[in-house]
Amino acid sequence: MLELGTPAPDFRLPDVTGGEVSLAGLDPSPALLVAFICNHCPYVKHIRDSFAGFARDYAAKGVTVVAISSNFAGTHPQDGPAEMRAEAGDAGYVFPYLYDQDQSVARAYRAACTPDFFLFDAERQLVYRGQYDDSRPGNGRPVTGADLRAAVDAVLAGKQPSAQQVPSMGCNIKWRPGNEPDYFR
Repeated sequence: MLELGTPAPDFRLPDVTGGEVSLAGLDPSPALLVAFICNHCPYVKHIRDSFAGFARDYAAKGVTVVAISSNFAGTHPQDGPAEMRAEAGDAGYVFPYLYDQDQSVARAYRAACTPDFFLFDAERQLVYRGQYDDSRPGNGRPVTGADLRAAVDAVLAGKQPSAQQVPSMGCNIKWRPGNEPDYFR
């Protein structure tokens, strides 16, 4: 996992709206959330509506959210840019949804699955990497975003999130054949 305190790895990626988004081009904010998601994963589908609401709630508090799909569209065409554009509209995403075609950003963040969340403070230092909450498809627990909300609320209050951080669980990133990072070998 990416170590706490690590500066946010740089990126410049195409947005499904046709523009481009870079880390340097984001407005300063008290917190930055980088979420690795995709369209087909049942774990992402499970939290989709809640996460869209989370992003709306925290945008009103000045938090910047970006989502990135790094899945190889050659094996998972439903995770390609055109399908991402449709998903962003259907889900009501209010944040940039970016496509990491060469998977370099997923590698830089050491993203392992979808969904995978990385929260940075105002200085863009990693303060949380972990799960949305303890709800999973089929486990009967409500989707609340409790873990991520607690971390963001701590940052907004000028505090450090809890050191008790549970790694995300979901579908593995669909790597281009031969492109799997060393941390998966």
